[in-house]
Amino acid sequence: MKKITLSFFILLTIVACNSSKKVSNVNFVPPTAYYLNSSDLENAVIYEANIRQYSPEGTFNAFTKDIPQLKELGVKIIWVMPIFPISQTKRKATGGDNSKFASEMPEGEQHKYLGSYYAVSDFKKVNPEFGTMEDFRNLVKTAHENGIYVILDWVPNHTGWDHVWIKEHPEFYTKNEKGEIIDPINPETGKSWGWTDVADLNYDNQLLRKQMIADMKYWITKENIDGYRCDVASNVPLDFWKQCIPQLRKEKNIFMLAEAWEPELIKEDLFDMVYAWEGHHTLNKVAQGKESVKELNAYLKKMNEQYESNDILMNFVDNHDENSWNGTMKSRLGTAEEIMTALTYLLPGMPLVYSGDEYGLDYSLKFFEKDVIPKVKGNHWKLRANLGALKKNNPALNGGKYPASFKKIISSNEDHIFAFEREKEGKKVIFIGNLSDQSIETKIELKGDFTEYKSGKNISFRADTPISLKPWQYLILENK
Repeated sequence: MKKITLSFFILLTIVACNSSKKVSNVNFVPPTAYYLNSSDLENAVIYEANIRQYSPEGTFNAFTKDIPQLKELGVKIIWVMPIFPISQTKRKATGGDNSKFASEMPEGEQHKYLGSYYAVSDFKKVNPEFGTMEDFRNLVKTAHENGIYVILDWVPNHTGWDHVWIKEHPEFYTKNEKGEIIDPINPETGKSWGWTDVADLNYDNQLLRKQMIADMKYWITKENIDGYRCDVASNVPLDFWKQCIPQLRKEKNIFMLAEAWEPELIKEDLFDMVYAWEGHHTLNKVAQGKESVKELNAYLKKMNEQYESNDILMNFVDNHDENSWNGTMKSRLGTAEEIMTALTYLLPGMPLVYSGDEYGLDYSLKFFEKDVIPKVKGNHWKLRANLGALKKNNPALNGGKYPASFKKIISSNEDHIFAFEREKEGKKVIFIGNLSDQSIETKIELKGDFTEYKSGKNISFRADTPISLKPWQYLILENK
């Protein structure tokens, strides 16, 4: 679903301190307390865990045993896709414009259609498909023991049709002129999104708001999670988030990710991070030859104008929606997959790894049925581990509340060569990439002696040093 100063195309200036973004005081101390340290956000990698598809077992325990090795990828935040029971009523079997319910499929096949994670039937229980509450507690405990935070995927916009509120609090839901509860409506078109397996919540109801906040507090105070990724956060009224998030932060320092891009959601100590949706689409279009470096620079300039320097954007080339509905990284990015992946780590913000990306997932996972990701470490694991280590160890890639600076580097081929410098605490990282499917010779306005990160070779640049790059080739340079 759904700055860096420089005289030319400036993006983001480093902000050593910004009083508008403060971490709340911690009041609640559970027995196994584990608290978010905002400094960890500077070099964090976030991992989206698809429990159902992560392993043949599809359980919490099967995922938990692999948590220690996620540290090799630089992961500091695990976002767990919804863990709650899934409604049986109107359980989906297929998606898209001609979607079908499980009940419409042949009777002998209905059992294999497990429905959408996002059709929640109870916000305070776990899906027995994944294991027990104790299994989930062990997942959180293991993550914390490995220095990793856990955030839950929360679905505030709607519930499944089996949710207890349907019977006990029908006033919590949006209704049509006939008084019937309806599925969610696209606010821009006034028509259904097509999410017919869920019922739309009505935030005009103050009791709903109170109950939603109480259910969110439960997982923080009782299960010691570290925050939330909030599904379609912009579909929920902004004033609810202004009411909700401060109350959650009183319980514990938490990390809040909005599945949205709107800048207002990241102001006033609300969400910590939003999706870099436009950046994602721009990287896809550049890889497909539909746009060029010109559009990428324009995007970055726009982000500099829309967001504050300590706003965090989640950079990604893949996630559960993209993989299942819009194609794999390989199909969308082709031979540009590696360079576009690298950019999600080097541009300001926080990079996302979706379950399977680290293993070179090259097929679309089923959304409503059991599937499984590959689990053989190869070049994709090595790439993500190397990029994660670079982001972890070099402050020039800091992208949290106190980000490194960013400035564009001029080349003699501005249509195809994308080059920039990140800097903080005397450390520099330089990126020079050929964002085209043709070999390019160019001159770079860069001086100094550097180490190329991938090869370890020393490279010296003088004024207008010529450089040749093959299609989609890139260099990552560190100053000595």
